Amino acid sequence: MRTLLRPLLRGLARLFFRLEVQLNRTRFDHQRLLVVANHESFLDGLLIGLFLPIDPVFVVHTGIANNFWFRILLSMVDYLAVDPTSPMAMKKVIRLIESGRPVVIFPEGRITLTGSLMKVYDGPAFVAAKIGATVVPVRLDGASRSYFSRLSGKYPKELFPKIRLTVLSERHFPMPEAPTAKLRRRKSGEAMRRLMQEMIFASRPQQTLYTALCDAADIFGKGRRLLEDVKQIEYSYNDLLKMALILGRQIERLTRPGEKVGMLLPNLVPTLGLIFGLTARRRVPAMLNYTAGVDAMQSACTAAEVKLIVTSRAFVEQAKLTDKLAGLQGVQIVYLEDVREKIGLGDKLWLILRAIHFPRGFELHASPEEAAVVLFTSGSEGKPKGVVLPHRAILANIAQIRAVIDFSVDDKVLNALPIFHSFGLTAGALLPVLTGASLFLYPSPLHYRIIPELAYDRSCTVLFGTSTFLGNYAKFAHPYDFYRLRYVVAGAEKLSEGVRTQWFEKFGIRIFEGYGATETAPVLAVNTPMAYRTGTVGNLLPGLEHKLVPVPGIDNGGILHVRGPNVMAGYLKAEQPGVLQPPVSDVGDGWYETGDVVEFDDEGFVKIVGRVKRFAKIAGEMVSLEVVEKLATATSPALAHAASSQPDASKGEALVLFTTDGSLSRDLLAAKARELGMPELAVPRKIQKVEALPLLGTGKIDYVTLKRLAEMVA
Repeated sequence: MRTLLRPLLRGLARLFFRLEVQLNRTRFDHQRLLVVANHESFLDGLLIGLFLPIDPVFVVHTGIANNFWFRILLSMVDYLAVDPTSPMAMKKVIRLIESGRPVVIFPEGRITLTGSLMKVYDGPAFVAAKIGATVVPVRLDGASRSYFSRLSGKYPKELFPKIRLTVLSERHFPMPEAPTAKLRRRKSGEAMRRLMQEMIFASRPQQTLYTALCDAADIFGKGRRLLEDVKQIEYSYNDLLKMALILGRQIERLTRPGEKVGMLLPNLVPTLGLIFGLTARRRVPAMLNYTAGVDAMQSACTAAEVKLIVTSRAFVEQAKLTDKLAGLQGVQIVYLEDVREKIGLGDKLWLILRAIHFPRGFELHASPEEAAVVLFTSGSEGKPKGVVLPHRAILANIAQIRAVIDFSVDDKVLNALPIFHSFGLTAGALLPVLTGASLFLYPSPLHYRIIPELAYDRSCTVLFGTSTFLGNYAKFAHPYDFYRLRYVVAGAEKLSEGVRTQWFEKFGIRIFEGYGATETAPVLAVNTPMAYRTGTVGNLLPGLEHKLVPVPGIDNGGILHVRGPNVMAGYLKAEQPGVLQPPVSDVGDGWYETGDVVEFDDEGFVKIVGRVKRFAKIAGEMVSLEVVEKLATATSPALAHAASSQPDASKGEALVLFTTDGSLSRDLLAAKARELGMPELAVPRKIQKVEALPLLGTGKIDYVTLKRLAEMVA
C-alpha cells in the first residue's frame, strides 16, 4: 500500500503545495544517519518521508502516536514512539541508528507556536555525539501557514501554502570536552541549537527589498494593517505598496538608475514607502542625518555624489533645518508637498491598475548584490563615511536576527530610533515590516515622557533603544507603562549597568544587549532568551565568520574581524566622491575590521573590551577609556560620565574625565578603584564638570567633541 500511495502523494504535494525540494548535493548513504528538522506542522513528517531519498524511522511523541487520526498519517512511515520524560527514550534511538536505520527527529520536540525556532532539546545532539552519527539538517518553510500548524489565529492561514524543503550539507557533532556527562549533554544541545539557527538562516531566499515586501504582503495579506505613525492612521501592506509605487514613479522622473538620492525625512510611513519605491526603480536612498551639522551633511552629499534631496516643508520647518539646507552646495531640494501636487489623473489610474494587479512588475530587474541604501557613520570618532549596503546585506541581517529571536505577527514594535541610523532602519523599521509584526514609528527618541506613554497606549511588545535613551525612558516612565514589553533590545553603545538594573527593578524587564556596526547592516551579536549572559553582547549571529588579531599591550582578546553576507559592499568617502572602496582588513579580502577589542568565552559569548581608538597609552601601558567610565559610574551611578585623553609630555597621554557630578573627586575615584581592584592608572588626573555630555543624534556620546574639549583642559 505504501509503495502504491507514495508516488501519488508526492504528485499531490507538488501540485497543491507547489512544493520545492533543494537537496544541495547532500549524501544519505552514511552508515549512521540522523536527520534533524524544524517543526512547523503536522505535515512535516509526511513531507520528509515522501521526498527524502531514504526510508527513515521517525521519532514521535507517545501522545501523538496514541491519537487515532495521527496513527493514520503515521501508517505511511515507520516510527518510534518515545516518552521524552523517560531516561530510556534516547537509548532506543541510539540502538536504532546503530542498527543502520536512518532516523528523523525534531529537536524542538513540539510544533512551533511562534513561527520561529523554539527550545532545542539536548537529547538528539547528545545521541549524535555519542555514536558519531552524521547529522543532516532539513529546513521546512511554509507549512506553518497551513491549517495543520499550531500558530495563533492572527497568523494568516492558507489551504495550500507554498512549501519549501531545503536539505543542507551533513554535519558531525564531536563529543564536547567537559568534566561531567550532564555538562557534555548541555554543550551538545547548545551546538544543536546553533546548527538549527544556521539552518534557518542558510535556507533564506535571495531577494531584493522590494521583492521581500511583495512576498510579505502575499504571506500576511495585503489588507493587513500593521503600520502607524504620529498621524495616528493605520496603514496596510497595500497602502505601503501604493506609496512605494507612486513616490518611486515621481522621483524616478527626476533621477537616473543607480543615482544616490538624498533623503531628509523623519520616521513616518511615507518615508518607508519612498525607500521601497526608490530601490524598486534602482535608485539608492542616501539616508542623511538631519541632526548633523552643515559640514557633515555636505561631506555626506559629496561622498555619495548626492545631487537631489527629498524632504518635506513641514518637517524642515518643525526641525528647524532651513539654515542647514541653505548651507548645502550643489544639491537640488525636492519637497514631498510639491511631488504630491504633480500627481495627475493618469498617475492615479496607473496606480490603481498597477497596485491591484501587477505590483511586482514595478521593480526594474535588480540583483541582491546591488546597492540598496547608503547610510552614514555617526562620526563619533571622525568624519562621516558613506556605507553602501546591498540588498543582500540588509536582508541577510534580518534573516540572521529572525533565526535567533521570534518576532511575529503577535508583536508590535515601537521604533523611535531615526531611520538614518542603521539600527533604526534594519531592526526598527524593515525587520517588522518584512516579518509581519506591527510597527509604530515615532519621529524622535528624545521625547522621554511621551515614548513610555505610547508603549502603554499602543500595547507595544518590542522596544529598540540605546543605553542613554532607555535610561531616560525608565526615569520618566510609570512602572506599568511597559507591562506588555517582552523584548527590549539595546544597541549602538554599551549598556550601562545602572540602566540594566533600573529596568529590572522598576519594570521587571531584562534588557537584551546587542552589538554591531553600520558596516554590518548592523547587528553582529545579540543576547536572546535562549542564549543570555550578563556583561556580554551575546553570541555572534548565524552565518558569520570571525578572527581576532592581537593588540600589543592588551593581554586579553583582540581586534574583531568579521566576514559574512551582512557585511557592506564598501565605503564612499568625501576625498574620492562616488568611488566605492571595499572594506580593508589585514586578515584578507572580504573581511571587515570592526576596530573593537573583544573577548570570546568558552560558550561563544562576546565581551567588548573597548575600541582600539578608545585606549590611552599612559607610561607605556594601555588603559581603556571604557574602564575609566566604568570606574566613574561605579563611584557615582546616578549621573553621566565620559572619558577622553589629552597629550602629556611626560607620560604620553593623560586621562580627562567629563562628569555631570560636581562632587566627584580623584580621591573618591581612587578609593573605589582600590575597592574594585582596578588599576591605579585608570584613575583620571583631571576631572571636568559639565552640565551635560555632548550627544549625537543617534544617542551616542560625541567623542570627537569630547576629544577637542579634553585638549583644551588645563
